[in-house]
Amino acid sequence: MATRHEGRPRFFTAYSFGIVTGALFLLSWAGQLVFQLIEARNDAAEHGSTFSWDQFWPQFLSSTFENWQSEFLQLVWQAAGLALFYFWGSSQSKEGDERLEAKVDRLLVERGIDPAEFEYREEQHAAGSTL
Repeated sequence: MATRHEGRPRFFTAYSFGIVTGALFLLSWAGQLVFQLIEARNDAAEHGSTFSWDQFWPQFLSSTFENWQSEFLQLVWQAAGLALFYFWGSSQSKEGDERLEAKVDRLLVERGIDPAEFEYREEQHAAGSTL
């Protein structure tokens, strides 16, 4: 019985690069929030004033947008991350056997070779006879 998702990679496998990129973004943003919050509280204590969320949020959002303008880190992650996932063999860089075999069969047909004849030769060779 065929299922609806037969032949398709699992969600995490198919979208692994996006999921890892999103997780790294959220972790770095949470880290920025925590450390900027600590610094804002320390600055307020140094100047003898109280911490105010009303003053903190605009400063936090401003620094967030400034960090997003740093394209160097984005480009490094895109290049290194894609190379890493390609090396590991994410679903985007690996093909299923059926799809690969269909491509090879199509190339053989385009060159006037019958794929069934090729499989027959392969079976003969595996059985020990010469071509």
